[in-house]
Amino acid sequence: MMLTGWRYRTASVLGVTSLAYLSVYVANLPVFQFLLTTYTPIVNRLDPVVLEGSGLSWALFISTAIVVASFVPLFRPEPRRVLDVVFSVEKRVVFAVCAMATLGYFEWSHRLPRQTVILTAVFLSITLPALFMAISRASSVRGERPIVVGDDPAGIERIAEAYDGPMLGYVAPPTPYRSGDDPTEQEPIADGGSVAFEHGYVGGLSRFEDVVEEHSVDSAILAFEEADRAEFFGALHTCYEHGIDTKTHIDHVDSLLVDSTGNDGPIVGIDLEPWDAQDRLFKRLFDVAFAGTALLVLAPVIVLIALAIKLEGHGPILFSQSRTYRFGDTFTVHKFRTLKPEPEGEVGTVFDDDRRTPLGDLLRTTHLDEIPQLWSILVGDMSVVGPRPAQTDLEAGFEDEAATWKRRWFVKPGLTGLAQIHDATSQEPSLKIDYDVEYIRKQSFWFDLKIVVRQLWQVARDVMALGDDRSD
Repeated sequence: MMLTGWRYRTASVLGVTSLAYLSVYVANLPVFQFLLTTYTPIVNRLDPVVLEGSGLSWALFISTAIVVASFVPLFRPEPRRVLDVVFSVEKRVVFAVCAMATLGYFEWSHRLPRQTVILTAVFLSITLPALFMAISRASSVRGERPIVVGDDPAGIERIAEAYDGPMLGYVAPPTPYRSGDDPTEQEPIADGGSVAFEHGYVGGLSRFEDVVEEHSVDSAILAFEEADRAEFFGALHTCYEHGIDTKTHIDHVDSLLVDSTGNDGPIVGIDLEPWDAQDRLFKRLFDVAFAGTALLVLAPVIVLIALAIKLEGHGPILFSQSRTYRFGDTFTVHKFRTLKPEPEGEVGTVFDDDRRTPLGDLLRTTHLDEIPQLWSILVGDMSVVGPRPAQTDLEAGFEDEAATWKRRWFVKPGLTGLAQIHDATSQEPSLKIDYDVEYIRKQSFWFDLKIVVRQLWQVARDVMALGDDRSD
């Protein structure tokens, strides 16, 4: 559990101040100046500059002040995922170093040498992320104190009875049930003790994120009557964004990815992060490299397709549609247009003969209509490999046919996936979700690579089949 309140602020301010001061001081030691200017490419053209006396004092004061000022937004206690902590800290380090480097270009009596700035940047980029990860995960003598989030009074009572320990409070819609004498403020538990809500009712569902930050919540138990998109998965999204350990009653297990460890009671852990940090990092690097390279290589093809669609004259170049993203959110997916617009406006993708065009058939057969989604991958809305994003308007029907359909919402959607290379489509929701969940559980860089290679082979096979059909 992370440090909270004044403890977090004190630890972060003192830690940043100390490490900034120490980094500048170490950066001026002769041994590091020698190593930098002797063995580092480009910088080896510079001479060592070791500050002393008032010059060193001013450098220590100015640099420390700049770093501390740059980190003010991070001095507020706020639960974050590990990668978010690292990225947020490194972003602040870059900001501080840029400010320090700017001072180096001014001709004044206390300018900061480039050598000092470079070495200070190296030390800060290593030490400050470690500091914030340490204080974000520092143990507290209070132990874990979860907050209950939900709209189901009976569910809140059921969780209070099943959970053995103190609870910070609960977030729920304000109803008569939560006014006056609140029966959930002191609930009996099986061993004869009691579960106490320290703060009782702390706010409505719309204030959940504020409550997380205000009380430095580090875990949440969801007590919703239905695992719907708006409230239940909205709460899951908040928990994910703030790095909160999340649990719920076993009644909702069909709609969730459940943590396979430590679930031996009615309260089960939700696996909001099915992949570890290393897998996510390699996956994102692969996505950026693949999408960026493909867009550069296919740039001439993109221009030709756009011109062909425009000359064909059957509507805009791109077809846009709302698809489901992580935790039930939505985003807009783009493809090259392959169908004529419907007479009363474009509302679907029905492949009737009146809407088909020769160019559209060619684009679908060769999968070239999917090229615009490479941009969605590059900006982070999609991944190269993952569950194929479903049309948002059709999600309810898929959920009716496959009770576990929502489990695919726990990861970023993909351009291709395990279901696609096995020809499992949305016409078979149960089979498709089985492949999607299997992929989520088995994901790795090499697994992604195998899927991409197999998908490319299928595309090549379809293109060759098209050529054979035309030769016949």
